[in-house]
Amino acid sequence: MKISLPFNNKNYLFSSSYLFFFFAAWSLWWSFYAIWLKNNIGISGSNLGTIYSINQFTSITFMILYGIIQDKLGIRKNLMWVISIILIMTGPFLIYVYEPLLASNFILGVILGSVLFSLGYLSACGLIDSYVEKISRKFGFEYGQARLWGCLGYALAAAIGGLFFSINPHFNFWAVSIVGILFFITNVCYRPTKSIKRKEIQQKNDRYNSITLNDFAIIFKDAKFWGLVIFILGTWSFYNIYDQQLFPVFYANLFSDPNIGASVYGQLNSVQVILEGIGMACIPLLINRIGPKYSLLLGGIIMTGRILGSAIFDDIYIISFIKMLHAIEVPLFVISIFKYNAANFDKRLSSTLFLVGFQIATSVGIIVLSIPIGMLFDDVGYHKIFFVVSCIVIVSLIIGTFTLSNKRVEN
Repeated sequence: MKISLPFNNKNYLFSSSYLFFFFAAWSLWWSFYAIWLKNNIGISGSNLGTIYSINQFTSITFMILYGIIQDKLGIRKNLMWVISIILIMTGPFLIYVYEPLLASNFILGVILGSVLFSLGYLSACGLIDSYVEKISRKFGFEYGQARLWGCLGYALAAAIGGLFFSINPHFNFWAVSIVGILFFITNVCYRPTKSIKRKEIQQKNDRYNSITLNDFAIIFKDAKFWGLVIFILGTWSFYNIYDQQLFPVFYANLFSDPNIGASVYGQLNSVQVILEGIGMACIPLLINRIGPKYSLLLGGIIMTGRILGSAIFDDIYIISFIKMLHAIEVPLFVISIFKYNAANFDKRLSSTLFLVGFQIATSVGIIVLSIPIGMLFDDVGYHKIFFVVSCIVIVSLIIGTFTLSNKRVEN
């Protein structure tokens, strides 16, 4: 089986455009959000933690709403209009509303920001992914082949955004609104039902409109669903704490000058995102061959190797190589989750399954685990905490071997 991108498929092109423009818009400001808040606005460390916590909590509510609504809509693009408007509004909001409020009325600024950021970005990233995945199943292409363009958009925007940010952060914010206009144009032009016969459209609409609360309740009563959630909590949640909260500072401190380390880490991260995009296009071939269960376990094994390697080694080159394994691990997890859900649960509920079973499970895990992991880190340091985390992931992998379903969707 050869790897080829279906450029002759208009649905693939529009799906790729959605992902490219969305992740580019997000990267332009999110990549520099913490630096902007702390260095440019002067937010204290405790207030910075408050902002991130409120953003995370608010996003969970909208993830649930987005999942249920999009599952009712099927492949209709109503929610894409909401995201389009928020992307366009982001620049003026950050400059003329959010920044002044953080200085004059901090709590009000944080609350308003958490609503807009959750609606347009933190919850919307899972919505966009699940929407494109629905389209990919309907129109015959691999979701990962479209997600490739989201990774490239993020990497390209981060590189350009770094230049803008060094001049004036407001340039980044206006650039977000410009990219938002391109996202809006994509949504205007895309007709997901144009190539479907009217009778089939009506049948599809009737099928999605027939979704009831009982359909969602059946999922939440399914032991397989909670087995997957527990597996995600024990693997992906710990990995996010390792990769986002611990690893960047650990890597920077390997250099004699941490500022140089931070700069090298940024460049390394850009390369990794590009490789991750290539992995998104290629790894579906492996997942289709071995199935989603063993792909999730393989992703967990690579994850364990990364964390354990960080605990054992101090060599900059080895740790840099370990960072690059992220490009294999992320596609294995994200794409396998979609394929696992499609094989084991009601396909009509794919958005809810992804947003609740993966995104929210991860968020809850991060919220609950961050504080005890942080306290343990203060006592034992990087290497020992990496050993502890890797052991927890290994236990989760052993449990997942027996609890995850081996069912797959045959292509």
